[in-house]
Formats: sequence, structure tokens, C-alpha cells
Amino acid sequence: MKYRNLGKSGLRVSEIALGSWLTYGKSVADQTAEACIRTAYDAGINFFDTANVYEKGAAETVLGKVLKDYRRSSLVVASKVYFPMGDRPNDRGLSRKHIIEACDASLKRLDMDYLDLYQCHRYDPSVPMEETLWALDDLQRQGKILYAGVSEWPAAKIQEAHQIAKQHNFRPLISNQPIYNMIERYIEVDVLPVSVANGMGQVVFSPLGQGILTGKYRSGQHVPEGSRAANSKLNSSMQKYLENESLLEAIGEIEAIAHELEITMPQLALAWILRQPGVSSAIIGASRPEQIEDNIKSVDIELTDELLLGINQILLKVSSFKPRS
Repeated sequence: MKYRNLGKSGLRVSEIALGSWLTYGKSVADQTAEACIRTAYDAGINFFDTANVYEKGAAETVLGKVLKDYRRSSLVVASKVYFPMGDRPNDRGLSRKHIIEACDASLKRLDMDYLDLYQCHRYDPSVPMEETLWALDDLQRQGKILYAGVSEWPAAKIQEAHQIAKQHNFRPLISNQPIYNMIERYIEVDVLPVSVANGMGQVVFSPLGQGILTGKYRSGQHVPEGSRAANSKLNSSMQKYLENESLLEAIGEIEAIAHELEITMPQLALAWILRQPGVSSAIIGASRPEQIEDNIKSVDIELTDELLLGINQILLKVSSFKPRS
């Protein structure tokens, strides 16, 4: 495994992180989840990402039960706050009340004294940003979180947050967690430049495009049985990809490049992500330990500028998935 600083902070994270969205506490049995987490740790992954909303806390509980067997200082554990955790008016959002209470609840489920990284899962327009940043700064002063970040915030709000932090002498945000992969590239327009300018690293999720970039799904063929796309509880966000024949054909062309390089399609997709400016880590999901063992090999793959240009030319043929301008 290789490691990078998370943005301009001193925090070192593995280039591949293990996430728990759509998997642990939901579609993957606890014993299998444990095997995946242990495989990741043994492979050198130190960065484990979750969120309170993932199965209403179940993902945090599963992760915490396994990670308690390891030295806490060897781990970088991240969680998130924003989405509803109950039916009452203060059970959601980025108010001071919800942030403080949600953090305590996450720590209890994880059975940990602190989080390395605590992220605002979305931007909350109903709460003054000063209130949100003040709460995050207080959690850092209390030692309950070491660093703070955001997820899927617009570029303008990221910039505003840094201006407010400087004005009030709050500790700066160090990371953003956006969706980013070969076919979802909107952050290249303004989110990436603003983040880099403010010292924030990107911790990208869905680097394999919900599995579309694994090579499982081919133009003109049925969805494989047992795959995520075949699971009606998990495939809602995949339909726009599966219904786009030109996209599937483009992915087929990229998979041919992977075959020429004698690597797997997931390895190529992850190696591509890790070559993009501003990316600190890519979060993978895994339902089997073998997937982790395959994915982590991407950190050693060297992609030439010529190869990256060729991949980009293939992707730009898929008009609906061009980077936003």
C-alpha cells in the first residue's frame, strides 16, 4: 500500500480506503464484512470510511466491532453527519445540536474515543455556516474529532467555508468527499480547483461507478445474476448507466486497454483515479475479500500520459458523461 497526505494536512491516508456504503450492515453478512475489513487492514489500508446514516448506524457498529482489535493509532476512521437519523426536527442537518449529538452517537456505535475525520455529508442551507463550522471546531478542541471535512459540497460553499474559518480562526476543512470516476467528472470544473487552492484533498467515492467500471456489464447482454445491478435494493443509482448503450460500449473499449496491460478493469479505473490531481484517496466497497486484494494492486500501476489521453478520448465520445462546463 502507498500513502498520501490528506490535502495539505499532516494526516497520512492509504491511497485506497475501505467504505461501507451499500455493504456493511446491509447487503453483506457480518462475518463477510469482518473478513473484508481484516483483509483491508492486513493489506495496509489504514483509512476506513463510514457514516451514521448507513443503515441507521449499523455500518458503524459492524466496523467498530472489527476495528477494536487493532491499535487505534494505526487507523484513520472517518464518519459523517447530515442526513436524518430520526423523525424529530433536530435529528438531521448541520445545526450545532445535531452535529454534537450525532458525533457522540457515532463514537458510541464505533466504540471509539475520537474520529480522525468527521465530514458534513451534504451542505445544509437551513443553518448558518458559522454555526456548523463553530461546532466542528469545538469538537476538535474537545478531541472528539481530529480533522473535519465535507462531502459533495458545491465549490462556492467550500470557498465560503474557508473564508469564514479564516475570519473566525476556526481550524480549516481538510477534505471533500465527492463522487468521482471515469464517467462522473463534474468536480473537475470548479470543485477540484477550489479544493486544491484551499488545501483540501479529495476522498472520492464510487471510483468504480457503482460497479459499471468493473467490466461486468456489457452492451447487449443481460445483467449478471448476483451482481449489484441485479439487486433491486441496491441498483437504483445504476439504471442511468445500464440504459446508456454508448457508455457501455465505451467501457468495453477501455476494458480492452486493461486486457492489453494485463490488468483488471477495476485496477485500471482505480489507477486512473489515483493519477488525477488533488485526489488523496479512493474509497472502494467490497462484498468479498478477493475484491480488495484485486483493487489494491492499482496503487502500483503506472499509466503514461499517452494512455491517459487515449482513455479520455474514448470517454469524451459519450456526450452525456462529459465533464461539465
